[in-house]
Amino acid sequence: MRCAVIIFPGSGTEIFAVRDLLDCGMVNVWHNETSLSGYDVIFLPGGSSYGDYLRCGALAAHSAIIPAVKKAADEGKLILGVGNGFQVLTEIGLLPGGFLRNRSIKFSCRYTNLIVEDNNTPFTNLFEIGESIKIPVAHTEGNYHFEETDKSRIIFSYESDGGIAGIINENGNVLGMMPYPERAVDKILGSTDGLRLFESILKNHQSKNCSARQGAAN
Repeated sequence: MRCAVIIFPGSGTEIFAVRDLLDCGMVNVWHNETSLSGYDVIFLPGGSSYGDYLRCGALAAHSAIIPAVKKAADEGKLILGVGNGFQVLTEIGLLPGGFLRNRSIKFSCRYTNLIVEDNNTPFTNLFEIGESIKIPVAHTEGNYHFEETDKSRIIFSYESDGGIAGIINENGNVLGMMPYPERAVDKILGSTDGLRLFESILKNHQSKNCSARQGAAN
């Protein structure tokens, strides 16, 4: 499985913590590149792209790599946007909704409990529906809202108040979430619950490859 990590000025790279755990090829792809061919999964990491000037994700949305991200989504490739990456996905129209500042008007950096609302996705197939998982957040504008009535697209919710923590697109291949699963992949970090999200992605990729080989054999 080859994974592209889109790097904007100000992006974080914590997602590389899962590279060795999954034994997958994970490569930096800079914002000024124009192709994502040859990659199976696209990650848009957290951080503060372009310093979060104007609006979180707004400047990154005009980067040269964005048409390739949209093309990858149209091709059915899996795309995961975390934190600022989630904000970018809403800015470019791959996910609905938008963000307000936290109700506290302060930066929030802490572990929080999420409820798994759907495990029938490429990102959550190793979770149980209704399961409570421990994942950290780190954001100032993480108050996500969307007006659509289709609640089936909500994948994760916050256990504390039922707010939306993660949402998927209609085709089921683009997931955005504010909490950082890559910061919960080792006991020393306080939780390993985030690792199963990446293992779910790997399982989905392996299942597709197996089905493709069986189809070719027939």
